[in-house]
Amino acid sequence: MAQPFLKKDDDHDDEVDYSPFLGIEKGAVLQEARVFNDPQLDPRRCSQVITKLLYLLNQGETFTKVEATEVFFAVTKLFQSRDLGLRRMVYVIIKELSPSADEVIIVTSSLMKDMTSKTDMYRANAIRVLCQITDGTLLTQIERYLKQAIVDKNPVVASAALVSGIHLLQTNPEIVKRWSNEVQEAVQSRAALVQFHALALLHQIRQNDRLAVNKLVSSLTRGSVRSPLAQCLLIRYTSQVIRESASNTQTGDRPFYDFLEGCLRHKAEMVIFEAARAITELNGVTSRELTSAITVLQLFLSSTKPVLRFAAVRTLNKVAMTHPIAVTNCNIDMESLISDQNRSIATLAITTLLKTGNESSVDRLMKQITTFMSDIADEFKIVVIEAIRSLCLKFPLKHRSLMNFLSNILREEGGFEYKKAIVDSIVILIRDIPEAKESGLLHLCEFIEDCEFTYLSTQILHFLGIEGPKTSDPSKYIRYIYNRVHLENATVRAGAVSTLAKFGAMVDSLKPRIFVLLRRCLFDTDDEVRDRATLYLNTLGADGAVEDMKEFLFGSLDIPLVNLERSLKNYEPSEESFDINSVPKEVKIQALAEKKAPGKKPTGLGGPPPAPPSTIDAYEKLLSSIPEFANFGKLFKSSAPVELTEAETEYAVNVVKHIFDGHVVFQYNCTNTIPEQLLENVTVIVDASEAEEFAEVASKPLRSLPYDSPGQTFVAFEKPEGVPAVGKFSNMLRFIVKEVDPSTGEAEDDGVEDEYQLEELEVVAADYMLKVGVSNFRNAWESMGPDCERVDEYDLGPRENLAEAVNAVINLLGMQPCEGTEVVPSNSRSHTCLLSGVYIGNVKVLVRLQFGIDGPKDVAMKLAVRSEDEAVSDAIHEIVASG
Repeated sequence: MAQPFLKKDDDHDDEVDYSPFLGIEKGAVLQEARVFNDPQLDPRRCSQVITKLLYLLNQGETFTKVEATEVFFAVTKLFQSRDLGLRRMVYVIIKELSPSADEVIIVTSSLMKDMTSKTDMYRANAIRVLCQITDGTLLTQIERYLKQAIVDKNPVVASAALVSGIHLLQTNPEIVKRWSNEVQEAVQSRAALVQFHALALLHQIRQNDRLAVNKLVSSLTRGSVRSPLAQCLLIRYTSQVIRESASNTQTGDRPFYDFLEGCLRHKAEMVIFEAARAITELNGVTSRELTSAITVLQLFLSSTKPVLRFAAVRTLNKVAMTHPIAVTNCNIDMESLISDQNRSIATLAITTLLKTGNESSVDRLMKQITTFMSDIADEFKIVVIEAIRSLCLKFPLKHRSLMNFLSNILREEGGFEYKKAIVDSIVILIRDIPEAKESGLLHLCEFIEDCEFTYLSTQILHFLGIEGPKTSDPSKYIRYIYNRVHLENATVRAGAVSTLAKFGAMVDSLKPRIFVLLRRCLFDTDDEVRDRATLYLNTLGADGAVEDMKEFLFGSLDIPLVNLERSLKNYEPSEESFDINSVPKEVKIQALAEKKAPGKKPTGLGGPPPAPPSTIDAYEKLLSSIPEFANFGKLFKSSAPVELTEAETEYAVNVVKHIFDGHVVFQYNCTNTIPEQLLENVTVIVDASEAEEFAEVASKPLRSLPYDSPGQTFVAFEKPEGVPAVGKFSNMLRFIVKEVDPSTGEAEDDGVEDEYQLEELEVVAADYMLKVGVSNFRNAWESMGPDCERVDEYDLGPRENLAEAVNAVINLLGMQPCEGTEVVPSNSRSHTCLLSGVYIGNVKVLVRLQFGIDGPKDVAMKLAVRSEDEAVSDAIHEIVASG
């Protein structure tokens, strides 16, 4: 139920945001839309109804096909009104409703009439709407009018035509490229916006022709570009040309660099800043070339406009990372910005000063930062702390004052991330600056006295256990550690017990005192604390070698925890104690390798469910531990296991496909189900004759495969980097089989070489796509923008129903359905499905599929793809076209 409007004189008037659309419902607005059919139109009333319809559309309200069609036809009747305000609203609602091809014909004649009208407002808006809703066939009919509009005397009309051309270039590039002469004429226009839009369109038309872009930049840098916006664009295009022709520095760079330097004397501030930023971002820029740009940015630092001060200090901050000496002349101006009302400017000024300051200015900076820190948010404080850490590593003799500053702010109020950044900085300084160790450890000890974050307390205790025993007087830390046993929660108490034990193991003089403290912990209320105290008392009191004890307490566990857990679960209590050396050190994905129980089928539509994140992490750890695959880079994706044998066979084999940028690794999980046999030197011979883009580069055999003990063998293939190569592979399991004596369990010395035919394996396009969902598809779609959008239509042929077609396309692309759109209502003749994912190369992709039944059972599909790379958008279309 809609909330009632509050009265203006209500007490809550200052707290509530009033909305004229509060509580409106789609049904009521559709009823109101009947006003469009009145013989005597009320322009004001019609505009209000259109505004409500636009509000509903922008709030994500979906209109059914029938509702959208009814509204569209009603809106077309409003063309008879001569009211300018209402006509503009009509143009907007037509664009938002996105009429179908059949409906477009209804308004085409009205829009074409408006496009040739004497009223400039009609002409400009009609051009925008027509280009938004039209297809290629209609575009050829109005192309002549669009060419005339580009060179129109009215700048509003010309800009509308040029902007429409920028949008049409994505869908109908061949037509737009024919307008080059008119666009080139528009570049010489006196109107600022027309020149800006014309230059943007002309560059997009020529962007794939490097020589043409070079000529464009050369001609315009010699000419006069009047528009400041167009000048900014030209500076960006010039920088691009300089970067691309970096190898030809003697002949190509100087004239263009002179143009950039000349722009520093332009009368428009945006042009001056764009040129200065472009110079600072040039590859291999020298200190002499930077001087003029730095001088301009220094003037901006004292500007009365906050946006100019922010732009200048942010650019100088980036320059300071590579050329700190070049920025030092600006230090006095930046010091005055520390007290700037805009905290973003102040933070950037502080961090830039910390990067460029010399050793003598450190103390003065610290005094200024101390008063500044209390006025900024935690996220800004973290940036400052990271800069202070870098400064301390740069000037280690100043560690005392910097360490004192960090310890003082550590005691102040702040969130977890802020405190963690300070602790991490202190830890890094302790490790890298030996003189700072003792004071740093004491600061950490004082912090854990009243630390509210369990994670930080346990991390500091662990660090104390490693570094504390190495100091000149380890005993002074014992009090702080033992206090944690009395005053903290069970997790911190357990960490404190472990830290005490490390001091006892490393410092013989402290061992008796540590024993007393550990015995007191035996009566703790938490069993973990008691167990640790018992373990360490027995370990420290044992007569074994001291080195073994230190290794036990300080050494890293080189056994995968999953293997240790499995071994402990399988251990049966007996006279023989558990031997940790018996735990295998190689990671085994047993849950995936084990043969499926008969009768159990994979869940879901397309096979087994995807592996959980913990399994993906285990795969990455496993592959990086194998030398042959260690240099393949980061693992992009691991597939679900694919069965290569039938149930109830003597050998069970499934395969996991691991996808890298330039390689594919097949992990064959093998299980021997015959108790009387031992398999040795197990390999898979892979025939890639039907996968021409793949070349085998490495393999890792499995030395031994006893009964019911899963193991892995690997085969790696090289493929073109970043390319979604596909192919079919034949697999043959090859091994040496040895008979096993059932009574003794020992295998015979001699074996027989044997082979076992496995099923074929395919690498498909979906293997190069990660299923990654988005929470709000509409927002994600609009934020990605139409720059890399590709749209096309496909005939999917006869299908049983729409659901079958939807599932087939989802499985083909391997993407994640969004907002439940994978479910098709029964007896539906049209459906829209939304998909998202990440393509190989970590490129985000969004797909909008529109299905419709054409004829008895033929299914047609419109595919719209948006991504961060136009090549990826084209690749998705190629996958569908070839699938």
